[in-house]
Amino acid sequence: MKMRVFALTSAAALALSACSSGNDDTVTNAELNQPAADLNGLADDAANDAANAESAALGNQLDQLNQEDTTTDNTASPSDDQEQNVSGM
Repeated sequence: MKMRVFALTSAAALALSACSSGNDDTVTNAELNQPAADLNGLADDAANDAANAESAALGNQLDQLNQEDTTTDNTASPSDDQEQNVSGM
């Protein structure tokens, strides 16, 4: 039993040690120290562009509403006689 455990442990150790050499996927220290893209700056620019576009759209909508408000007046103003003739009060 001890011999089997020793043989299995040795085989596992050899298999694991064979996996670590010549791995092309490992990242070297030089690759880790490369400067990254300025992602914060790009994200800020994108957020500002979106905010400016939304602001412009809301400004256009406000202009349209103000224009419609000044062109149509749907309120009916009562005359003085109608204001004085309040029955039931």
